[in-house]
Amino acid sequence: MIRIAQLSCGSEYSGIQPELEKAAEAVGAKLVHIEVSLEDVLGVEQKFGVSVPSGDLNLAMARAVRLVENPELADAVFVATCFRCAEGAIIRGEIRRYIHENSRLPVLSYSYTERTTAETLLTRMEALVTTAKLKALLGRERQTGITAGIDSGSTTTKSVVMKDNQVIGTGWVPTTDVLKSAEDAFQAALKEAGVTREQIQGLGVTGYGRFLVGKHLNARLIQEEITVNSKGAVFLADAQKGPATVIDIGGMDNKAISVQDGIPGSFTMGGICAGASGRFLELTARRLGVDITELGKLALKGFHQNVTMNSYCIVFGTQSLVNSLSQGAKPEDVAMAACHSVAEQVFEQQLQEVEVKEPVIMVGGTSLIEGLPRAMELLLGVKVIVPQHAQFIGAVGSALLVSGILEG
Repeated sequence: MIRIAQLSCGSEYSGIQPELEKAAEAVGAKLVHIEVSLEDVLGVEQKFGVSVPSGDLNLAMARAVRLVENPELADAVFVATCFRCAEGAIIRGEIRRYIHENSRLPVLSYSYTERTTAETLLTRMEALVTTAKLKALLGRERQTGITAGIDSGSTTTKSVVMKDNQVIGTGWVPTTDVLKSAEDAFQAALKEAGVTREQIQGLGVTGYGRFLVGKHLNARLIQEEITVNSKGAVFLADAQKGPATVIDIGGMDNKAISVQDGIPGSFTMGGICAGASGRFLELTARRLGVDITELGKLALKGFHQNVTMNSYCIVFGTQSLVNSLSQGAKPEDVAMAACHSVAEQVFEQQLQEVEVKEPVIMVGGTSLIEGLPRAMELLLGVKVIVPQHAQFIGAVGSALLVSGILEG
């Protein structure tokens, strides 16, 4: 059983501790609480260089120090504080950074509310457990044989066929009926690759519909998005050695992953509102009367500074968009403002929870909206890489990992 060290503040008082334990148990893990002495707690502020009045936060920091000194005490780390606590957010970030820099333990950073449930934590816990279990598999650099991957996403379903470390076929369809969309995308990839379904040696599935699709197609691998996306991203960007940062802005949620040698080190997923998602960019394109594929090129001609746009709520963001157009704002400025708004929210939420190191790799369908990676470059001050086949990232990662299972 995978041991997840819980470093948190207030989970008992808020009533979510049973939900945390339920989520861990559901993915075959157990939450453990690292034992520390009173002296450890009293002296930890000096070690971290911060002073906080919360005894629970000091206890969490002391447990982090003890864990770094004795990494055999756990297989992974879950750092959690209350969403409404600014002090907790700061310490959560410090703990996450400290463990990431001083150990090879995978870390999940999370801010909870009193409404957090086990269901909302399952994908995160699953990714944490997978990273701890499959480090050797995630570190593999080559794909062999003929394997396929399917990413059953919230808005689109993607599929790839790979042969001897190359993508030889792709398929992309809107997600309507989950099983039909998976079949259509898979068939398109097979047709382009020029192979039959019987020639596929292993199939991996990820995304929101992964369990339904995986069972239907008898997939060898059914895996959450964090591990497959990080694996696929560093493969496509030729960054499997050393550090990297993966950003995936999806149709419904976002992911930011700090990767070292192909293995996720720390990650976060989610967001406050769909104002930071591909859905908002779809609404922007529709309001501007352009296809979503044209929005990025239009945005590159504009300046976000010319338009004020809400960067959190999709409703208020759309209202800002409509108001700006009614006041004579140029479509290109509105397009770039929308891209910058999405990038800004991802920067403020997800990217504060991971170690951002170059190369920064942006993946997913939204990465093809050229204004979005450009906006992220402006915010981060570094070059953002969008590799070939970036939109097929989950399918590629699935095909890679299932190849490793077959070899192993």
